[in-house]
Amino acid sequence: MGNYRNFKLVVYFISQGTVDETREKLENELAFFKQHMRLDKVYLEPFRSGLFANRDQVALCRAVFEENGIEVAGGITTTIPTPAGDEPKQRLFDTFCYNDPKMTGKLKEVCAFLGENFNEFIIDDFFFTNCTCDTCRRERDRYNSEHSITDGSWQAYRLDLMQRVSQEYVIAPAKASNPNVKITIKYPNWAESYQETGYNPAQQRTIFDRVYTGTETRDYVTTDQHLPRYLSYSLMTYFENMWPGHNGGGWFDPYDLHITEQYLEQAYLTAFSKPKELMMFCFQSLVDTMRVPALGFQLDKLDDTLDHAGNPIGISCYLPDNAQGEDNIQDFLGMVGFPIVCTPYFPENAPTILLTRSSAYDLDIVDKLEAYVAKGGKAIVTNGFIEATAERGIYRITSVRLRGRKISGRDYRIETKATNNRTYLTFPKGREEITVPVVEFRNNAAWALVKVGSGQESYGLLLKETYGKGQMYTLTVPDCFPDVYKLPVEVLTRLHAEFPVGGVYLEAEAQTSLFVYDNDSFIVYPYVEWGAQPAFAKIHVMGRVAELIMPLRKDHEGRPVSVKPLYTTKEETVFEIYTMPGEYVIYQIRR
Repeated sequence: MGNYRNFKLVVYFISQGTVDETREKLENELAFFKQHMRLDKVYLEPFRSGLFANRDQVALCRAVFEENGIEVAGGITTTIPTPAGDEPKQRLFDTFCYNDPKMTGKLKEVCAFLGENFNEFIIDDFFFTNCTCDTCRRERDRYNSEHSITDGSWQAYRLDLMQRVSQEYVIAPAKASNPNVKITIKYPNWAESYQETGYNPAQQRTIFDRVYTGTETRDYVTTDQHLPRYLSYSLMTYFENMWPGHNGGGWFDPYDLHITEQYLEQAYLTAFSKPKELMMFCFQSLVDTMRVPALGFQLDKLDDTLDHAGNPIGISCYLPDNAQGEDNIQDFLGMVGFPIVCTPYFPENAPTILLTRSSAYDLDIVDKLEAYVAKGGKAIVTNGFIEATAERGIYRITSVRLRGRKISGRDYRIETKATNNRTYLTFPKGREEITVPVVEFRNNAAWALVKVGSGQESYGLLLKETYGKGQMYTLTVPDCFPDVYKLPVEVLTRLHAEFPVGGVYLEAEAQTSLFVYDNDSFIVYPYVEWGAQPAFAKIHVMGRVAELIMPLRKDHEGRPVSVKPLYTTKEETVFEIYTMPGEYVIYQIRR
């Protein structure tokens, strides 16, 4: 692979550095990285925001990196100021107006330059448009009229525009300069907004050579992007399943995260997805910072961990191309211990699937769901999915109805089967109330496994219905998605128990994730949060197993440490483990 067994370590180098670097300065900066980590590759950027490095500067930077054994590829960020003498156009982040001939002419020039100077280059995640100038509005209206779109929306027009821009102004000039050049399009972390600004993976994956995944997250309180950190893993699985073997890697950065461990978590979760490359953005923002030695310390540990991990598996969340709905709900569920993997294709052969309001973007989804469940599948659907498909036939499968009511409470009712196959009830209390939609259902057509309420009223959090040979479960999610973190351990455990992955489920506080692999291994990771503390957790493994092995922890004789069962029933073996916020541990099941 390179300097690490399981991934290449790469860094992005922005145009400001390419323009300004001297040999001495770059060698000194590179020496800092070499003290702490082993770089395999650099993406060297000649152009960003109108700043365009000349051939001599590109050659100088390339030479220094190659002399240090580092592979060099190219990069471009498609941001540009208003051309001199032109009237300014309102554009967030100075993204291109792709109806401006001067701007598109510059894009062609830069892409031809990249083809001449590199055999590979990547497009940073500003390859979209938000321009609403006179020409863009006129072109939108023309397109909408020709395609009988009457709501005035931008989506279809921008998707078509960026597909044409990709072919005419990026790929064509680059390939004209170098027919063998490989071009990668990097997609950002805001997946449920792609289509509004023209990101078009459904079509762009047919014309680019590779895709790349933005796995950067942000502080979710003080920044505009409310991205659960599980996204650093789930979005990688989405693009790998979208185009197997062509997801180049995961790209994370140090911005808008105020705790060092949270910067590192981006790298951990990206690595847990088994990427080809781990991309650090960017060289200039990382040089002479504590993040580099901190990450460098972890890279070999991640490499050792991945030696023991197979291929990621999980509950398959179906997110069709261009879908939008319950934004990132799958990642909030991932943050509380559901192993979730994502795919843009309906996962008809998956053991368990998750359908959200986003899944309902597929107009045929009810028919697909009905066929899946009838033949024996296990489907989890959210209340948002039920709402979105209420007029499309979902009542063939469920008695659930949503009529706009809400309920707030922290009193839970859990039904569990005992070992003698009888059921018993428990009634845990949450620390804080949550507010959820009232999900009405018909008794004995559906059955409530978990309910929440206050006083004499309670309604289903998890409802089970049978259909054909399979089952459909309705999962009610709080109006405020982070309220899933308020669910008591007993509730989370009951939810997890219904949907084990690889025969494993987790019993732990919220904001602990479980990553499962197809070789009887799994990783447990508790996130670093304000007030996070060490804690005991339990691992439930279906069937009778001998022990859990911790392959990277050795006893005094150098043998892997093992965890013996806490107890065993006819159905499962339960282990108790100790977790520390910010520490990931891989376990192997020994049967």
